[in-house]
Amino acid sequence: MRFESSVTVHAPRERVWEVFSDVAHWPDWTPTVDSVERLDEGPIHVGARTRIRQPKLPVAIWEVTELVEGEYFAWVSTAPGIRTTGGHRVEEAADGTVVATSTIVQEGPLGWLFGKLYANLTNRYITLEGESLKKICEQQ
Repeated sequence: MRFESSVTVHAPRERVWEVFSDVAHWPDWTPTVDSVERLDEGPIHVGARTRIRQPKLPVAIWEVTELVEGEYFAWVSTAPGIRTTGGHRVEEAADGTVVATSTIVQEGPLGWLFGKLYANLTNRYITLEGESLKKICEQQ
């Protein structure tokens, strides 16, 4: 299953990327994340691992698998029978605004089931994360 949410942000692209890619501080600006524990040091990079606790979801360890600095990162979390990929993209629109897009893709033998069971929660979380990202970036 695939979930996607985009939001238009009236802030510099660099600012949106800075906030979006600083996963250690997500609990500071989005209510969908209770806690984050980086399992390595420094800025986000391919291979970086992070433990995330979210309300109503199992604790997950995410590993960055793709990174285009300033534009996009993807990470993957696995559990028996399911592989979840999260994508985070920041693009400048023609009018000078920024579009931030979050995606969640659930695959594997149980991916479709987990996706169906958690579809409303997943949609609500990625929408709220986008709204929260917009709010924090436009405040500063």
